[in-house]
Amino acid sequence: MKFLYETQRLLMKVLDGKYANDVLYFYLSNREIFEHYEAERPENFYTKDYQQRILNYEYNLFIKQNAVRFWIYEKTDPSHIIGTVCFRDIIRTIYQCCEIGYKFDQLSWHHGYACEALSKSLEIAFFEMRLHRITARIMPENTSSIRLVERVGFHLEGIARECAFIGGTWQDHLVYSILQHDNLSS
Repeated sequence: MKFLYETQRLLMKVLDGKYANDVLYFYLSNREIFEHYEAERPENFYTKDYQQRILNYEYNLFIKQNAVRFWIYEKTDPSHIIGTVCFRDIIRTIYQCCEIGYKFDQLSWHHGYACEALSKSLEIAFFEMRLHRITARIMPENTSSIRLVERVGFHLEGIARECAFIGGTWQDHLVYSILQHDNLSS
């Protein structure tokens, strides 16, 4: 795998701790939106030091191929993060699977960037990482995310009841999946 990929309009990079300020700005700019769909953050999450440690940790996971996080930039503005796509909980052996997570800056919505980035990420996961199955968990009210995964070829499998503690309560999530051969036909 490479540290940098390109699509028609985007750059997708694996980052290390040197980019902590950029990542912190991305999270701070979208804090209210992201926190609605994610677990409670540690007290020091919105600090450069915390982001630097997480970036270095994720960089090491990438080297070991245990997880991959791409940070997404527009080619026309290669210094401003507009999103991230992550493959986590990679299981090899007989499963060859993982979960996908993603988030995009609210100012980049409705431009097709998320679809473009997910499509390229799936190509990398299936043909370079040799994964067979990728799962996405989405809160039922997150209709934009549901439309996105369906557009790139994911299929609804069912509901994971009370699978994540978000906003102080256990939240149900819809479970979507895509298989390598699904991706070939989409």
